[in-house]
Amino acid sequence: MPKYRELNDVQLIDTLKRLEARIHERFPDRGLAGVATELVALAPKVAKTARSLSRPNLLLRLFVLILMATGIGLVFLLGRALDFNGVELQGLQFFAGLEALLNVTILFSAGIWFLLTLETRTKRRRALDQLHELRSVAHVIDTHQLTKTPVSVLEGSKRTASSPARDMTPFQLRRYLDYCSEMLSLTGKLSALYLAHSRDAITIQAVNEVEELTSDFSRKIWQKIAVI
Repeated sequence: MPKYRELNDVQLIDTLKRLEARIHERFPDRGLAGVATELVALAPKVAKTARSLSRPNLLLRLFVLILMATGIGLVFLLGRALDFNGVELQGLQFFAGLEALLNVTILFSAGIWFLLTLETRTKRRRALDQLHELRSVAHVIDTHQLTKTPVSVLEGSKRTASSPARDMTPFQLRRYLDYCSEMLSLTGKLSALYLAHSRDAITIQAVNEVEELTSDFSRKIWQKIAVI
C-alpha cells in the first residue's frame, strides 16, 4: 500500500516523543508531562499489536487443525459403531445411537465454529485491551485540563481556600491546552493504527468510539482556546 494511504506508526511515535519533549521543556513539573511519558511508553505496544493483527498465528492454526481432524475422526468412528444391519431387530437401539450421533454432530459443528473464530477472537481481545488503555489515557488528559479555565486567567478572580492553583499566564494556559488537544488527537490516531491491519467489525467499532471520544474532548479544549 502507498505510504500516504495509511498511518505510519514509526512517524506517529516520533511525533509523540517530540510532543513529550515539548511538554517536559515547558511544563516539567506538571502532571501532564507524566501523562505524555505514559502515552509514549504505550505507543510501541499499540503499534506492535496492530501489526500482529494482519499476521497469521501459524501455531494456533496448527493446533486448531489438529483438534478438528481429531474431532472428525471421532465422529466417523461413532457413525461406524452404529449397527445399521440390525435396524429391523434392534430399532430402538439404532435410533438411540442415531440421536447420539446427531447430538455429537451438532456439538462438533459448534466446536468447529468456535475453533475457526478462535484466532480472530484472540486478536480482538488483545486489541480491545489496548484500546481500553487508550480510552483511559484520554480521560486522564481531559481531567488535567478541567480546572484550566481561561475566564479566571483573563478576568482575574479572588481565590478561595479550595480554589485550584492558577499560576499560568494566558500564553502558558494556551500552550497547556494546546498540548492537551495534541495528545488527545495522537491518542485517537494510535487507536486508528488497528484499522490498517484488522477487518473485525467489533475492533473497528471500538476504534471509532475512541476517536469520537478524543474528538469530543478536544472540541471542548478548543472552545477554551478560542476564549483566550
